[in-house]
Amino acid sequence: MNLNNVSLIGRLTKDPELRYTPSGVAVARFTLAVNRTFKKEGEQQADFINIVTWRKTAENTANFLRKGSLAGIVGRIQTGSYDGQDGKKIFTVEVVAENVQFLEPKSANNTPNGNGNTNGYQQQQNAPQSNYNNQEAFSPIGTIDEDDLPF
Repeated sequence: MNLNNVSLIGRLTKDPELRYTPSGVAVARFTLAVNRTFKKEGEQQADFINIVTWRKTAENTANFLRKGSLAGIVGRIQTGSYDGQDGKKIFTVEVVAENVQFLEPKSANNTPNGNGNTNGYQQQQNAPQSNYNNQEAFSPIGTIDEDDLPF
């Protein structure tokens, strides 16, 4: 049996970056700050995880999420490598998100007001949109200050 499944809830560290492949397939990349369950010396620690989405999920993510948006991600870990300019091998790790849940109202982060929906909603690749109404269940993560970001 093969199992590669990741579930994360965190806040975007910057606006998603939307691009298109030469064949016209949408791809969006962003970093998700996910709080750790423990504090170090009284301060909350976070992991900064690279996320990539594809196709309609990528377009919706870029259109509706912004820096600071609270999002739930379900996907898989993907690793890779490439040769850097100095000839050294660079290793990469990212989460390929197959499901992105927008966990806050659009007005919470001044996201575009496309269809007037004030509830967060879920966008899954190759699946219809559905509203998500129980946002209180996903509010353990506080606001991330710019000073806390590693970049």
